[in-house]
Amino acid sequence: MDTERSASPLSPAVVLGVCLLLGLVLGGWVLGSQIKAIRLADRYVTVKGLVERTVKSDSAIWPVTFKEAGNELPQVFAKSEADKAAVLKFFAEQGIKPQEITVGQIQVTDKLANEYSGNQTGPRYIVQQTVTVNSSDVDRIAKAGQKTAELVQAGIVVGGGYGQGISYKFGGLNALKPDMITEATRNARAAADRFAADSGSQVGSIRSANQGVFSISAADGESAGEGGGGGGSSPDSSMMKKVRVVATVDYYLVR
Repeated sequence: MDTERSASPLSPAVVLGVCLLLGLVLGGWVLGSQIKAIRLADRYVTVKGLVERTVKSDSAIWPVTFKEAGNELPQVFAKSEADKAAVLKFFAEQGIKPQEITVGQIQVTDKLANEYSGNQTGPRYIVQQTVTVNSSDVDRIAKAGQKTAELVQAGIVVGGGYGQGISYKFGGLNALKPDMITEATRNARAAADRFAADSGSQVGSIRSANQGVFSISAADGESAGEGGGGGGSSPDSSMMKKVRVVATVDYYLVR
């Protein structure tokens, strides 16, 4: 009788209890793993990697605008043509090639024909022309730009307003981008390694990354107007420029 009782299967209550116990253990393990994963996902550091390059402009654009005024249009036009010839001669003397020079359209202003003009005094006609140099020889253009006083001494009224002066451009940005992005990312990783070492952690995989926007500015704000430029702090007025990019990267931190 005792033998039959000991060999009998477990009662339903015992089986249910064992199942509940196993369920609690398994559920606790799963919940603990999820909490650990959430905590690991929340542990990350945001770092930035900065890279700068100083480059030289590879092209120069130089518009020279001149104007003449008078009451007799043929005479004013003749003076403007004489000014144009003098400007072209000046460019030739500076070694600027003809294919680098573009002569713009003539602009004629008749004050009497402009009914909205409140200023009817002075000469009736104003004739304006612009001759533009576009050259890759930036050093030659910068040197020539320092001699514009010769045109003024010749009696040519050279415009000095907005858009005048030499503008220096840099067109080699695409060639710099791959190496600069790589270096910026490497600098960001180095910053993350330093942070992790200080916090007793290790750098894991990348959570997110943003390469940033490339910017081009004057290499030295104080000397932005040097080299025959138009003066001021505009990046285009400086022959030497600074290319800059900042990469922002989020790295996971692990124990």
